[in-house]
Amino acid sequence: MNDVAIAGIGLHAFGRHDGKSEADMAVFAIREALADAGLGWNDIQYACGASKDGRFADSLVSRLGLRSIPFTNVSGGCATGGSALINACMSIQSGLADIALVVGFDKHLRGMFGLNTQEWNVDSWYGEIGFLTTVQFFAMKTQRYMHDHGISHDALVKVAMKAYRNGSLNPKAWRRSEMDYETIANSRVINLPFRQYMVCSPSEGAAALVICKGDVARRLTRKPVYVKGYALRTRQYGSLEVFSPSKPLENAPSPTTIAAQAACEMAGIGPDEIRIAQVQDSEPGNEIMHMAETGLCAHGDQERLIQEGNTGIGGSLPINTDGGLMANGEPIGASALRQVYETCLQLRGQANGRQVPNNPNSGLCQVYGAPGVSSVVVLQC
Repeated sequence: MNDVAIAGIGLHAFGRHDGKSEADMAVFAIREALADAGLGWNDIQYACGASKDGRFADSLVSRLGLRSIPFTNVSGGCATGGSALINACMSIQSGLADIALVVGFDKHLRGMFGLNTQEWNVDSWYGEIGFLTTVQFFAMKTQRYMHDHGISHDALVKVAMKAYRNGSLNPKAWRRSEMDYETIANSRVINLPFRQYMVCSPSEGAAALVICKGDVARRLTRKPVYVKGYALRTRQYGSLEVFSPSKPLENAPSPTTIAAQAACEMAGIGPDEIRIAQVQDSEPGNEIMHMAETGLCAHGDQERLIQEGNTGIGGSLPINTDGGLMANGEPIGASALRQVYETCLQLRGQANGRQVPNNPNSGLCQVYGAPGVSSVVVLQC
């Protein structure tokens, strides 16, 4: 089976960009990724695109060039970009293509995401009591997790502080100002235990990757980043996930736990060998839960790691080094690929002021979306 490597990366800054369409941002990211790989659109043999509120990704060919190549559109909640990358990796490994493009983009309206129960196969009562507002569901799940595993509200505040601190070092982040403890801790309640400056916002942006067979990547770049493992998993009976209408008495591993185990097994490494991680952090509770669900630490050990500063850029397990969703916002189609973009910069040693020390050689990227689906990618250089 062919090995897969990332030869080019591109990112349009996240935030709000009045006067720019989602297609403008997607084409910018694609051209940046192609230039980074030293390739042109004519070199791409397969493409896969991800978006929620943007147009169909394959419509971008009208801007890039009409070449009649296979171009697949995917959707998977907040895991959409991860689904697109996995799809493109399989195209390389199956022999369908030697060089492929992955693009994710979105331009969401201001305010909460527009959702309806019929889209997600849940009854109307679920929305009527408020759980279609995902921050309410995650607040409930986080409260339970904090109780069961001894996580403090102080830890939530410090996760948010880290996000804004890292975002201030990222020229392509939306929120580029640090925020002090008191400002976050005393901001208005959104849904306890979450406050205003702990919750990510829908935003705009785009990210793109050029992936290819390993031998092709080694010709194109001196330091390719290899996609060593990947997995996408849906929820199973017994796990409490977003848009789950009930929770059985028995417990079962989350889709993130199962995906992380599968991705690490495919990569041939354990989670203890991961040197940098980007995880879904739509709120601090999600970052904390996903730290353990991916196997990066034990449940309950997050409190100590956060209090000791180990998840910061200079710590033993840097997490969300570009500011994550709290500093970047979430254009759904692009978020997973933003994580991969950041991890590639770190593994290449090109992250400048937010560069993780000691030459990290492995990274994990995890996203989680409705209705309880998670994708995990393991990268190495």
